[in-house]
Amino acid sequence: MAKKIGIILLFCSSISFYSCDTLMGVAGDMLGGGALTSAQIGQGLKEALEIGITNGANKLSLKDGFYKSAYKVLLPEEARKITDKLKVIPGFTNVEEILLEKINRGAEDAAKKAAPIFKSAITKMTFKDATNILMGADNAATTYLEGATRPQLYNEFNPVILNSLNKVGAVDYWEKIVSKYNSLPFVNKVNPRLDDYVTNQALNGLFSMVQKKEKGIRTNVNERVSDLLKRVFAKQDNK
Repeated sequence: MAKKIGIILLFCSSISFYSCDTLMGVAGDMLGGGALTSAQIGQGLKEALEIGITNGANKLSLKDGFYKSAYKVLLPEEARKITDKLKVIPGFTNVEEILLEKINRGAEDAAKKAAPIFKSAITKMTFKDATNILMGADNAATTYLEGATRPQLYNEFNPVILNSLNKVGAVDYWEKIVSKYNSLPFVNKVNPRLDDYVTNQALNGLFSMVQKKEKGIRTNVNERVSDLLKRVFAKQDNK
């Protein structure tokens, strides 16, 4: 039965939406519980993504959403080399933890801006995208979203990260650290870009949170919080 439904979905990807609605009606009858139109399938997938994005962004944008979670942004290797040398200098004993808190506060602040960017991309999802995602792996929706938005997200997110780092004093503190490090004898002068690193790590954390929510919706019926989500993902359960 699942194979037959897969053939119908594959055929749908190459014909008109009107014909797809008819075929999906047949598929709905075969699986039981009534027909789902292409529009309903697409809307169900978009709803699932929006739930994941909203929950993910909201959790990460709270205080300690990054800093005291599994998504904590750690220092890049170049920065750890610097902080390790400075720990023995008076006034810099807690340099690593202070910097860690500041960059994670910046990531938390920037996460507030993420959801609208993601939601804009979701509206462009096609029926073919939706059916492929529905019948795909537990992270198919997140993979689609990351592939469709990551470059644009970086370009829009990076200035927000930089502004957020400035707001919490991370950039000034980083410049102070680098300046002190570069004044030490026998070291190679460095100045790695903190905003680039934090931007990528913050996006990684955000996508990880969305993926976790997506998997929950796919595997736990209790996380399907609307009738539409229940109907759409019931089809996935029977693939």
